[in-house]
Amino acid sequence: MSLRRVPARPGDPPVDPRGVRFSAAVTTVVLALVLLSGSGWLLAAQAVVFALGAFVGLRFSPYSVLFRVLLAPRLGPPSEKEEAAPVRFSQTVGLVFSVAGVVGYLTGLTTLGVVATAFALAAAFLNAAFGFCLGCEMYALIARLKNRNEQGATA
Repeated sequence: MSLRRVPARPGDPPVDPRGVRFSAAVTTVVLALVLLSGSGWLLAAQAVVFALGAFVGLRFSPYSVLFRVLLAPRLGPPSEKEEAAPVRFSQTVGLVFSVAGVVGYLTGLTTLGVVATAFALAAAFLNAAFGFCLGCEMYALIARLKNRNEQGATA
């Protein structure tokens, strides 16, 4: 199942994959800075960015706004767009890991903070460098499993 065939929620316009990769690149830098500095507060700021993308909408995420205002006009229209639902799901996964990391850093469980941040960093880097959205792939897998279960229940 291609990510482009996964239906989006009503009102979620398709997204420019270049913007998604740009956001992943900025996220990669922020998460690398978190690992270098051990700053739970910087990770909390990244968690807010993930929360905005996941729950308010991708177009309201600060990194998406930067892409739309600064880069998109210089690049021209994208050759294709992707459904927003898998990207929003990946933002939710990033939020879960970043909140776990914030809890770790701010409560003295530094190992939890480092591990959670490192997992989020790995996922962001895969998307930024290779266009492989781990959260999007998880979304597609869950959708396939859900369809299989629904078909099995009606048979």
